[in-house]
Amino acid sequence: MTVSQTKETVTTVAAKTAKTAPPAAVPTMAVQPATTTPPQTRKITGYAAKSRSATLVPWTYDAAPLGSDDVEIEISHCGVCHSDLHTLDEGWGPTTFPVIVGHEIVGRISAVGPHVKHLSVGDRVGVGAQCGACLNCQRCVRGRDNVCPKGVFTYNATHPEGHAAYGGYADAVRVPSAYAFKIPESLPSDMAAPLLCAGITVFAPLKKHWIPNARVGVVGIGGLGHLAIQFARALGASEVVALSKSDRKRKDATTLGATRFVTLKSAEDFKANADSLDLIVCTASSHEMDWDSYFTLLDAGGKFVVVGIPEAPISLSLDKLIFAERSLVGSLIGARGDIVEMLEFAAKHNVRPWIEKMPMTDVNTAIARLRKGDVSYRFVLEN
Repeated sequence: MTVSQTKETVTTVAAKTAKTAPPAAVPTMAVQPATTTPPQTRKITGYAAKSRSATLVPWTYDAAPLGSDDVEIEISHCGVCHSDLHTLDEGWGPTTFPVIVGHEIVGRISAVGPHVKHLSVGDRVGVGAQCGACLNCQRCVRGRDNVCPKGVFTYNATHPEGHAAYGGYADAVRVPSAYAFKIPESLPSDMAAPLLCAGITVFAPLKKHWIPNARVGVVGIGGLGHLAIQFARALGASEVVALSKSDRKRKDATTLGATRFVTLKSAEDFKANADSLDLIVCTASSHEMDWDSYFTLLDAGGKFVVVGIPEAPISLSLDKLIFAERSLVGSLIGARGDIVEMLEFAAKHNVRPWIEKMPMTDVNTAIARLRKGDVSYRFVLEN
């Protein structure tokens, strides 16, 4: 089944209802009316954690004045990412509380700063995991603003002016206009949201390390992996191989476009598939993976791209790299140009996440289910 044939399946999955009882309802957040005159101050309400792993509660903060190059966005949708859990649980290091997470944001612009010329009030835009960079350093000039030393993440970060960055589990957000991306008309807002983190995180390294007729493996068939399969197939891979420790997602992977599904449970499984791939995108973030064995799946000169950060150091024998000239490559989300290209590519090639929508008020249900792995394959919160 081709990627273009997944539309009916996507619609079916998106229509699923929650399988668990939601927690006590929290107040619905009022949406502010659009304005062409940038307000200097406003209050934004979101769902914040006030301590490690705490239940999210309504919390209001005073947004910083809208800068001359900033935009204000009334949020309609926000995806729920595993990065949100890592931040809420301080798995990647200290979190500054209260924190509002969420970095797969879609909405309409309600106000623009006086220097913003490429965006207008009413435009439908998206914001991903990054909301700022200096745009002047050598990395930014070379189109690598995603790794700018002065880059600002969308939450649990601080803007250069000194105010905190808060994310998309909220009614609105203010960000530099350079990191608000127009959404193609053919991409529905709920489908576009997961592309802004999960989508770009796998698309950027696939494009960067692509070779003709590539044999591509995807480790972890989840929120990122199910999009990696679609992008690899649409890019023209000769093989797209889903790599998993169980058979549970075999049917889904085939529907998404995988040409093979390989279950890796034993040393014999790895040996049977040795030297069979040119490029592996690893979306798993467990430090307990058998990294040495996974590298043997790569042919000579192959690249193993890591997009998930384990919460503890990994163990890898360098001979697995040296004796077959394999490479271990890191990749961080994507640069601004990558995001624009990815959105256009997804729109053109019908790459769509499989989602389950929930009201923003059910955010704690989404978080609880994500902790249990009870999602196929992305929650999207809707205001």
